Amino acid sequence: MMTIRPSEDRGHNKLSWLDSHFTFSFDQYYDPQHVQFRSLRVINEDVVAPSQGFPMHPHRDMEILTWILEGQLEHRDSGGGRGVIRPGELQHMTAGRGVMHSEFNPSPKEPVHLLQIWILPDRRGLDPEYEQLAFADRDLRNKFELVAGPRAPITIHQDASLHIARLDGGKEARLAIAPGRFAWVQVASGAVQVNGKALAAGDGAAISGEPEIHAEAREPAELLTFDLA
Repeated sequence: MMTIRPSEDRGHNKLSWLDSHFTFSFDQYYDPQHVQFRSLRVINEDVVAPSQGFPMHPHRDMEILTWILEGQLEHRDSGGGRGVIRPGELQHMTAGRGVMHSEFNPSPKEPVHLLQIWILPDRRGLDPEYEQLAFADRDLRNKFELVAGPRAPITIHQDASLHIARLDGGKEARLAIAPGRFAWVQVASGAVQVNGKALAAGDGAAISGEPEIHAEAREPAELLTFDLA
């Protein structure tokens, strides 16, 4: 079974410096039908204006992933973690027992377009962690590449894995789903058919009871796929 979450049905908030779409309930946007999916709690699509960003603020007991679509984002946190994230680079932060962090667009001219993802951890009170890793385009091209999870290049403290695929137009990729597991597909860009159903940029889909994800690109596309307990 596949249930589509259309892009236009997401929550939306626009400030002078920030344009955000919320797949799941977040901050002042609340939809009781879309609070989370399994351990996947947040998928926010943000566009941050040049020389703007999120000032220092606290988080705790959450696995936070940031994936840049366009532009760059500068990260700083109270644990000493810092770095500039660019397209093809995945940032992970374990908020654990508590961390302060800021995210800032260092460009004076170009906006930054990103996806921020929160996953509920498998236990509370973990030590805060920060890591950032670049993935070569060839490793993501026309296949689902494992980038984050309990035994992946980027570690998540949860029985959840993230695969990313960049598909050329007309290409396809498949990802097996083990019995009893669930998946969420988020289309970051382009247009695809997923298990025979059309999805476009911003659309998401919850998948259960199916043996695989079969994605076919109708035009160049980028997909994030979560394998969830």
